[in-house]
Amino acid sequence: MKWTSALAIFTLFWVFSAFFVLPFHGRRSGDEAPQVAGQDHGAPAVFRPKRILAQMTISAAVCFVLYYIAYVNGWADPNVLSGRA
Repeated sequence: MKWTSALAIFTLFWVFSAFFVLPFHGRRSGDEAPQVAGQDHGAPAVFRPKRILAQMTISAAVCFVLYYIAYVNGWADPNVLSGRA
């Protein structure tokens, strides 16, 4: 696998990991802190983007390592997955 392909696949895993990470940051603003004028009741009370990005990177790295192991061992052969073989 070329390094550019690996980077593209990792980037896809990183972007898709947002759908896995963000639902776990769901403490509502009404539960903890007073709301700011115009703030939605369902918005998080404290938004920590660095923590979210770190969790996304870790989950993407784990998924990419699992994919790469499957690719090296031939379990995820691109020809078989695309229907060419």
